[in-house]
Amino acid sequence: MSDNGWVTSPDAPDPAPAPGALDPTGPGALGPGPRLPSPLREAADGRFARHGVRLLLKRDDLIHPDLIGNKWRKLTPNLEAAAGRTLVTFGGAYSNHLRATAAAGRLLGLPTLGVVRGQELAERPLNPSLARCAADGMRLHFVDRSTYRLKADPGTLAHILRSTDTEDGFVVPEGGSNSLAVRGCRALGEELRDHDGIDVAALACGTGGTLAGLAAGLSPGQRALGVPVLRGDFLEADTTALQIAAFGTRRGNWSLDDRFHFGGYARTTPELDAFAEDFEQRHGLPVERLYVAKMLYGLVTLAEEGAFPPGTTVAAVITGAPFPVSRTGPQAASR
Repeated sequence: MSDNGWVTSPDAPDPAPAPGALDPTGPGALGPGPRLPSPLREAADGRFARHGVRLLLKRDDLIHPDLIGNKWRKLTPNLEAAAGRTLVTFGGAYSNHLRATAAAGRLLGLPTLGVVRGQELAERPLNPSLARCAADGMRLHFVDRSTYRLKADPGTLAHILRSTDTEDGFVVPEGGSNSLAVRGCRALGEELRDHDGIDVAALACGTGGTLAGLAAGLSPGQRALGVPVLRGDFLEADTTALQIAAFGTRRGNWSLDDRFHFGGYARTTPELDAFAEDFEQRHGLPVERLYVAKMLYGLVTLAEEGAFPPGTTVAAVITGAPFPVSRTGPQAASR
């Protein structure tokens, strides 16, 4: 059992149910029980093998059909802490996090409010992602981009809560990354600890919460590699701050490689699309473009650069699935 008490250790033969409202067998359950630990399988790929590198895929995208990937790990402790209060959170027009929060609210009978970046969207038909949120019962509140940038400011946040009549709500930050989420994501590292000789655990990063938890759960001989999907050099400081909030200090051996954002958040290129399609054909894995594809592209590049010594085993964490779930369907998403 991990420190938050809601996920199983990698050695447990069967996942233990989460307590209270999140018990997958109890009232207000989150549908099917979580698939934990998530599957880990080898991906035979000549681009790694010719450099003496072994690639494994950690399929966190298979944890839960509605709370996909790291969303289960991040949201579960926050849902417990909310204790039935309205869950207030933030995201862009195609936010994976908003969809997961709305789905959790539907499954638990918990009210949810999504504060959406872009006041102009209020006058337009809902896109498929926001339509899914609304169908799951989430109330959407659109704010202009300047207000959204200040959402962490106490005065701005208080104004948003007053204007939406959610002053008693439980606030979860954009992307779901807070100290609760980081402690929840530590179980991901624990599932990979000393498993099958893994040397490096890699994942795409948006807000840094999953990386912060993953690195804390790995063994001292393992390291975590984060591939940021946003431009800018803020993520090291943000990830460090999340670890300090969760654990009191920086934890684990982790680093970032910021070369693979492909122009910034929610951006792709024909080169990245071609790479993702090729990876899908090689491995039968639907590749989400805005996070997962960038991480996988980065790992292939690093292998070709000789960044991994021969004999290295790399575990690539598949943190999400395309939306809509389709091998070749639309890939738009946000934090």
